This record gives sequence, structure tokens and C-alpha cells, in this order.
Amino acid sequence: MGFFEKLKNGLGKTKDTINEKINGVFANFRKVDEELLDELEEVLVMSDIGIETSVKIIDELRNRIKKEKIEDEEDVKKALREEMMKLLDVGTTDLDISTTPAVILVIGVNGVGKTTSIGKIANNLRKSGKKVVIAAADTFRAAAVEQVEIWAKRAQCDLVKRPEGTDPASVVFDAIQYTKENNADVLICDTAGRLHNKKNLMDELAKINKIINRELPNSSKEVLLVLDGTTGQNAIMQVKAFKETTDITGIVLTKLDGTAKGGVVIGIVDENKIPVKYIGVGEQIDDMEVFNSEDFLKAII
Repeated sequence: MGFFEKLKNGLGKTKDTINEKINGVFANFRKVDEELLDELEEVLVMSDIGIETSVKIIDELRNRIKKEKIEDEEDVKKALREEMMKLLDVGTTDLDISTTPAVILVIGVNGVGKTTSIGKIANNLRKSGKKVVIAAADTFRAAAVEQVEIWAKRAQCDLVKRPEGTDPASVVFDAIQYTKENNADVLICDTAGRLHNKKNLMDELAKINKIINRELPNSSKEVLLVLDGTTGQNAIMQVKAFKETTDITGIVLTKLDGTAKGGVVIGIVDENKIPVKYIGVGEQIDDMEVFNSEDFLKAII
């Protein structure tokens, strides 16, 4: 099965919700008028896209309908997709791993699929010819190190680990030295994910960032925030919390195959102007791909 087919299947619940509601709106209207646009706006809000973003999309759609004299249902849907795509295309979806080594710091609260995402991204990079090292720097959560070790083995990548309870920044320091000594291309760092409103978690991230910037000052660096698609609007709050401490360069969306709330992607990107870099739609190691806004929107509308 190609990734687009996986994406369509994975986003089936979201598509059923949004498409069904949109088709329901068109079934009740004979012409494209203000009432129809109001109904479409309500569908977007109910699909977890968020109020502000939904209003913005419909305002742009309204302007286009007037300007281009759009009257056909399919043309309205096409224009709707295009307006959403404009909001999703806020930056490159490519990872910046231009230096050797490059660093990818992976952050997110517990339970979002952080460790799984690390394994899948590491696997993607290894298959593209990169030598990858993973740092098991989530040393606070019970069994976190063992979990990342399983994924490192699956992805056939080296792992730097220390006993549970070790200072996470010291694990990252050791992993940087190992990466340099072994001429690896990419270092991926797991991090702790206790509740994002706890100051000590954010302090820990700041400390890790400081070590990376000191030891690898000229390396390209990605900070990927992993978000669970099933949490809907709560995911937007998580982005805001992490943005206060670290410069997020990209978002990894997980568990979209289990939710009808996939529309939240559009609200997250619009509100934060951070691109989605990866999207996960399944449990297998190959079930993660570089985000493509056109494919994503075709899969839900």
C-alpha cells in the first residue's frame, strides 16, 4: 500500500466527519450564498480546526467566490482545499540535516508517541543512507530508556544510554561525543515529557539546548514537537507551552489513524506558523512520512 492510500485509510475517521458534514451542507442548498458559507464555517469549527482559523478560511473563500464567480459545488470544495493549503504551507517540510553531524531534538508530553516517532524518523534517515545515533535522554520516566532501545534496534541505529535517573543533559553530552567519534551523520535526542506546565521540565530542555549549542555550535538543528492528533484543541495548548522555552522548527503528528480530529492540524499550523514535517498513520516502523499538504487535504475533503 502506498503512503497516500495509508493516509486516506488512516484519516478515514476525519474524512467521514468533515466530508459527510460538508456534503450535508451542499445537499441543503441550491446556490452558493452567505447562508451556505455560514454552514461551512460551522463544519470547520466542529472539525477541530478552531474558530479563528475557520473564520479566516471562510473569509478567503467568500472573496474568491465573489471574484471568480464560483457557483459549482465541486469548485467550491476545490477552492476550500486551496485556501486550507495556503495556511498549511508555512515553511519547508524538509529536515535541515545539512551539516555532519546534524541534531534533532524531539520534545513533547508523555503519551503522544514520542519514542515511536523517534524510531520511525531514525529508520527513515538510515534508509536514506544516514548513520544515526539516538540519545536516550528521557531518564525520568520508568522504562523510557528500554522503550527507545527497542526502537533503536528496529531502526538499526546506535543508542547512547545511561541508568534511569541520570541527568538528561549529561546523556546528551555523552551522545554528542559518541556521534563525533563515530562520524555519525545525525544525532536524535529523546527528552523527558512530564506535564508541560512544570517548570523543571522546561528548565531541563533549556539545559539540553545549552549543551548542544556549546558542543555543536555549527551544526544544523531541528526541534521537533510531537503531538497526538487525537487530543484536538489540547494539542494547540501544548505548542504554546513548549514555544515559550524552545524554538520549535517542526511538528510531528501522530495517531491520526485513530481520530476524527485530524482537522486540528490546520489550526495548529495557522496559529503558530510552524510547519508539519512528519505525519504518522499507523503502528509499523514505515508508517511515518514527510508531510504533504495537498495529499493531506485530498485525504480529508
